[in-house]
Amino acid sequence: MGTPGFAVPVAERLISAGHTIAAVYTQPDRPAGRGRRTAPPAVKEFALRSGLPVLQPRSLGSAEALSELAELRPEAAVVAAYGRLVPAAALGVPPLGFLNVHPSLLPRHRGASPVAAAIMAGDEVTGATVMLLDEGLDTGPVLAQRRTAIGPRENAQDLTARLFETGADLMAEILPAHAQGATEPRPQDGSRATMSARLTRENGRIRWGDPAELIARMVRAYHPWPGAFTAWEGRTVKVLEAAAGPGWDGPPGTVRAERGAVSVATGSGALFVTRLQMQGRRAASAPEFLAGYPGIRGAALGRVAP
Repeated sequence: MGTPGFAVPVAERLISAGHTIAAVYTQPDRPAGRGRRTAPPAVKEFALRSGLPVLQPRSLGSAEALSELAELRPEAAVVAAYGRLVPAAALGVPPLGFLNVHPSLLPRHRGASPVAAAIMAGDEVTGATVMLLDEGLDTGPVLAQRRTAIGPRENAQDLTARLFETGADLMAEILPAHAQGATEPRPQDGSRATMSARLTRENGRIRWGDPAELIARMVRAYHPWPGAFTAWEGRTVKVLEAAAGPGWDGPPGTVRAERGAVSVATGSGALFVTRLQMQGRRAASAPEFLAGYPGIRGAALGRVAP
């Protein structure tokens, strides 16, 4: 059970390990891209290429979906970024349960955006967890975990892909042991739990009074969505790559060109932006942007027009 492209490696590892996949569950096709044409999820595309049956119920809790799942007679269900809660009535269908790949070291960063949360928190280490689903949100017992360092310039897109590759390897290792009763599910310590909320566009709005270090983490944590953004002359400007550095005198949000970067004063230190994108235009390096928009030197970045 999975939906986005970074869940595909989990299915690939299961196939490589010789497991029989009775069916692939994914979310319904949805409009995507600028043209808003209906497009299938990446996991569905992989399943069709692999000759696997695909199911896309709008809810796993309906009588029809539960009957369909029971008819498959699965020994286990493997979940990777499916994007839907599994109802209690479905949890008991596979005798080995639902094994879920989660991209954090649970109980830290439960919830919808664990990778972004780890980067925003300044965590130096994160990891992948294989856990058994229960009726809560990422609260089930842990079967295995693998730790990894977060690169100092690694963004959420790259880290998410890497964690699901790690989780795929971990799932391939732990599933046979679990089937043989050789695993020891470990309850999570709820007192150590942290939650990550579902991101909205507003999460990406830069507040220039914040420290440069925090804004630099925003740029990494919210790539590719919602992105870190600000405004200049009523148009949205996306900040795609940036690093914190020494500050200089100037009100927060003030721009100057420095060492091949767009340097912006913040509440503490300066943000050195090396790649950015004007609304409706292609992404550009800082020198390219300055050549195209020389008037941004000395400008004050502020609110995005509605």
